[in-house]
Amino acid sequence: MFIALAQLMVVLDATIVNIALPSAQQDLGISDGNRQWVVTAYALAFGGLLLFGGRIADLWGRKKAFVVGLGGFAVASALGGAATNEAMMFGARALQGVFGALLAPAALSLLAVMFTDAKERAKAFGIYGAIAGGGGAVGLILGGFLTEYLDWRWTFFVNIPFAIVAAAGAYFVIREPEGGRNRSPLDIPGVVLSTLGLVALVYGFTRAESAGWSDSVTVGMFVASVVLLATFVVVESRVKAPLLPLRVITERNRGGIYLSLGLAIIAMFGLFLFLTYYLQIVKGYSPVKTGFAFLPMIAGMITGSTQIGTRLMTRVAPRLLMGPGFLVAALGMLLLTRLEIGSSYAALLLPAMLLLGLGMGTAFMPAMSLATQGVEPRDAGVASAMVNTSQQVGGAIGTALLNTIAASATTSYIADHIAGAGSRSQQQLVQLEGMVEGYTSAIWFAVGILVVAAGIALTFVNAGRPGSATVTGSGSGEGVADEVQVPVVAH
Repeated sequence: MFIALAQLMVVLDATIVNIALPSAQQDLGISDGNRQWVVTAYALAFGGLLLFGGRIADLWGRKKAFVVGLGGFAVASALGGAATNEAMMFGARALQGVFGALLAPAALSLLAVMFTDAKERAKAFGIYGAIAGGGGAVGLILGGFLTEYLDWRWTFFVNIPFAIVAAAGAYFVIREPEGGRNRSPLDIPGVVLSTLGLVALVYGFTRAESAGWSDSVTVGMFVASVVLLATFVVVESRVKAPLLPLRVITERNRGGIYLSLGLAIIAMFGLFLFLTYYLQIVKGYSPVKTGFAFLPMIAGMITGSTQIGTRLMTRVAPRLLMGPGFLVAALGMLLLTRLEIGSSYAALLLPAMLLLGLGMGTAFMPAMSLATQGVEPRDAGVASAMVNTSQQVGGAIGTALLNTIAASATTSYIADHIAGAGSRSQQQLVQLEGMVEGYTSAIWFAVGILVVAAGIALTFVNAGRPGSATVTGSGSGEGVADEVQVPVVAH
């Protein structure tokens, strides 16, 4: 419960601040050019430091890293809520990202090392998967309520009670198994290269959204990221105690999960963005009403993760949950390609969101569990960090890539149709039609991305069902089946 609460706090933060951003911008006098840094400062610190945070959790112990991460996140949230100018706000957001990068992998790796019984593990990861997928939508509801009825500052202050309860619970209740620490010296070159490489990658996609793909700084960031991350892989293959042991990502099942999860998140983040704009700008919904409109997706996520995924995970192979799950989500996304200005919420958006939630919840649950199953205890933190990294990078790519596709489709539609619009009201109608055309064009790409994610899950992930004697996978990448014993003893 305490781990779930902490994870909810981190996931909430990704969307709750977006709803409050216009009010905060006005209060603090943040310029339009600088407002993106409220989101970007967090994304860069969080995405860039995740691997380092995972390694620290392996070194210090997950419980200690978890409690320190919660305390730091609470302090950073208090600073953000009390911000008096843009510099203080940007600093607080970056600090939230730093402690979030310690907290998120510590939370997932605690689950990995504490729950080894197949049925207990299924329940724990069912709840975790539901939060990982649906927490963003909960953030839209909570952010809308706090901004509309209280003040934008409460979108930060709300983290403090979450953190205090989770930290106290973790300190007194959680018992981390002994002997799972990795006390090897820190791989400093690996830390520097991975942090700079991931920061360059996330910033490249974030900048592409505002400055365009051909912008010299955007291109420079992508080139720098490729060089830094390639150098990181070379260094990791040669040092004695690597930050990211390559055995973690070259194992067939984990590699397939990191890839398919990252792709699914690309589709999900783009969808949150477009549906929020569609409901507020095209349909005229208030922030609170927009948040509630996402409730069917949350209900679907919880049902898919805690009911379907949890009940079937001990009976069928993970890929038979992940592949069909992503395909059901793709079907929900496919329905949304029929969006029009006058589309009915009950007839189109409701069934689409239910299918999306059910599919994603069903797929996320076994993915989260299998990503850390069979990994050596000393690598649990860094394996968990890779799950978060694939989600964070996927979110950055999804927002930038799908937003660019939508913007170019909108511009093209308006250019083709605006000449025939005589009156002002007709011109406004063309602009709204152009926006919807942009959203549906991007959603078609999201459908394709989810189908590819399903294909990767079905072909790469070949582990047997949890609780069976072995999990097979070509961990060395050389086609030889490694047998990873899955412990089936109560935690």
